[in-house]
Parts: sequence; structure tokens; C-alpha cells
Amino acid sequence: MNYTGLRILELAAGGSETFATGGDELIVLPLSGAATVEIDGERFDLEGRESVFSAVTDFAYAPRDATVTVTSDAGGRFALPAAAARQRLAPRHCPAEDVPVELRGAGSASRQVNNFCAEHFPADALLAVEVLTPNGNWSSYPPHKHDEDIPGVEVALEEIYYFEVSGGGFGYQRVYGGMDVLKEVRSGDRIDMPRGYHGPSMAAPGYDLYYLNVMAGPNERAWRFTDDPAHAWIRDTWAGLQMDPRLPMTSARRHA
Repeated sequence: MNYTGLRILELAAGGSETFATGGDELIVLPLSGAATVEIDGERFDLEGRESVFSAVTDFAYAPRDATVTVTSDAGGRFALPAAAARQRLAPRHCPAEDVPVELRGAGSASRQVNNFCAEHFPADALLAVEVLTPNGNWSSYPPHKHDEDIPGVEVALEEIYYFEVSGGGFGYQRVYGGMDVLKEVRSGDRIDMPRGYHGPSMAAPGYDLYYLNVMAGPNERAWRFTDDPAHAWIRDTWAGLQMDPRLPMTSARRHA
């Protein structure tokens, strides 16, 4: 992976870690717990959340060539999605209420997408979203890819999937178009996808599925998307189906 990165930072109660971003821009995204984030001396307090299945979270953005310190009084787990950046933007905090929540698909292909670092959010290269799939449903569907076949030109988005599954359960992820993988996934698993078709992501009955998408590429910051032509017809069938009534699964309102 040349353009994307992801690290999961786990802090015990009272724990703290300082690191340099180097040539990457990154986001401090609470998976569970709250934190204080200092970026080049500027402080941001993250309210966080109990878990990825409890609420949409706020987050902090750190530019390239910065020093970041993450401290958590009660402890927690924090995703650090990153991308190689050319420009250095300003550090900032995004409240949970400003994260666009989108419902996609229909019927058993219904899912929720938290577009926290999609194209509306100012960043140099990083694209990142959270996807919540109710148990028994499929997402990342129809299968698709994020690259284009242009001779002599690299037009592709690398993608990382990081998974969490409710209740200690499991799900499945299919990747093909060069990798040919069907993998059982559990909480903490990760799959790197440098290019090619992938999908679906399958939430087993009884276990809700979460995944964090991290994407970036060598060219403009744009969400390139091409359905597998063998399965693109499935999208047309959604017109007669209802959205899964279990959605949205989370919102910006904190759960007691």
C-alpha cells in the first residue's frame, strides 16, 4: 500500500502516546472511549463514544508534518486512518453532529454510511467512511472497484477495510479481480485492497457488522466507483424495495 495507512491505537486509563505524522495526514477517530488530542500544541477534546455500534463520533484531523499527542483518561481504542499528503492543511475538530449519515441500498442490501471524511470534508488526499450493516444484510454491493483501466496512467484508489462485529460474532468479505479472497472477518481484522473488484461484505444473522474504509490514490481526491458489469443490474432492483427499518443504527445523539 503506497498511499494509505491505518493504525489502531489502544490506550489504558490515563494512557498517552505522542507521534509524528511525517508525510501523512490522518484522523484520530474514537472507536471506543474519549480522548484529548493535541496537534502541534493545539488542543481538541473528543467526546468519543461507547462503541462503533452506539453512536456517530466526533474526530480530530491532523495534517502532515505535525506532532500529535493522544491522551485518554478512561482509556479507549482509536483508529488512525492516514493518507500520503501533498499539502499541509490546518488541524481541526469535527463534531459528531456535522458528520453526514447516508442510507444506501434497499432490502437486504440496506446499510448506513457515516461520511465523516468524504469529499465534503477538507483534506488533501484522505477519503474515509464508516459503514454499518444490520445483521443478515449485505453491503459493498453490488461488487465494485475504485480504479479505471487507462493505458499508461495510474488511476486507482487503494482501500483498507477495518472490521468490528457485534457480540463477538463474525462476517465475511469477498475480494476478487486479482486477489480472489473470501475471508471470515472478526473484530480487529483488516483487509488491504490495492486495486480490483470487491464485495459483498456480509453480516451474518445475529451479528451486526461495522467496517472503516480508508482510501487514497496518486491523483485527485475523488471517489472513483465502477460496478462490476456482471452484477450492476442488481442496483436497478432496489427501486421496488424498502430501506431496512433497523436503519439508521446510530446517530450523533449519545446513548445513555
